[in-house]
Amino acid sequence: MTISYKWLSQYLPEELEPEKLSKILTSIGLEVESLEKFENVKGGLQGVVIGEVLECVQHPNADKLKLTKVNIGSGEPLKIVCGAANVTTGQKVLVATIGTTIYPTNGQALTMKVTKIRGEESQGMICAEDEVGLGTSHEGILVLPATVQVGTKAADYFKPYTDYTFEIGLTPNRMDAMSHLGVAKDVCAYLTHHNKAEAKPKTPFYQYF
Repeated sequence: MTISYKWLSQYLPEELEPEKLSKILTSIGLEVESLEKFENVKGGLQGVVIGEVLECVQHPNADKLKLTKVNIGSGEPLKIVCGAANVTTGQKVLVATIGTTIYPTNGQALTMKVTKIRGEESQGMICAEDEVGLGTSHEGILVLPATVQVGTKAADYFKPYTDYTFEIGLTPNRMDAMSHLGVAKDVCAYLTHHNKAEAKPKTPFYQYF
């Protein structure tokens, strides 16, 4: 049986880290066969920030490349070589900074480093939506609304969903644990015993009653 960490946590009276909760479940007879992280956007957009293109000029050694300077809200503007036809001054864009690993929708993961492209230094990457796993379009870089604050983390803006899933091996006599609420009741019994204080499951649906 698969249990969502976030769903289960909504029923619990206190916050427990996934690893600790995994040990508790196994100790009460709900053996955790696996604990895996789930991300609807692989990498969770970590290291990707929202920047503004301050300057965009033709690359001197390549007809299809542009030299840009991008403000990311801290430090000096980044010099980034960009091959997108739609890049221009004034845009709010997604920037994968040096050291960031991006996970394209189709393709291999790529870690950013300072490189030279046709003799010009590039300090990161202005991204299309498919290059960071947000969609499938590769027609050009993803241009964001002008109102977005420079320096905002892409993860804070797009809020990709992350969770952990427990794969629990249930025996036929544990029908009580075939729901998130049932599992929460068992965890609360454990907490009551070990904390010497009564722990009761919460309901995340109180607003509907």
